[in-house]
Amino acid sequence: METMGRHVIAELWGCNVEKLNNIGFIEQLFVDAALKSGAEVREVAFHKFAPQGVSGVVIISESHLTIHSFPEHGYASVDVYTCGHLDPNVAANYIAESLRATSSEVIEVPRGMGPIKVQKSKIQAL
Repeated sequence: METMGRHVIAELWGCNVEKLNNIGFIEQLFVDAALKSGAEVREVAFHKFAPQGVSGVVIISESHLTIHSFPEHGYASVDVYTCGHLDPNVAANYIAESLRATSSEVIEVPRGMGPIKVQKSKIQAL
């Protein structure tokens, strides 16, 4: 079945601590990852926390790439969501390699597959 998009959620462990805490490196890495996947970059916003950690987003025409880094744990939480023909795994793999992750857990979620059928429950008023 066709999807409207693909969403990769990557848990990256054993990452290089200095890279996880370097806002300039992270920002350039995410722009490069977007471009490497064939995306068109629209907006870039990153924030450095004190005493450590970086969060940010690269908005692309095809959706977005995000990160929340936890240098104290060598961990990065990464999302890459692309619509259309782009493969989000290209960007996610590039990010994992560049951060020198020693292990990762990656799941891909198809997006826009159609309405989810939810049964409405009847809640009685008290």
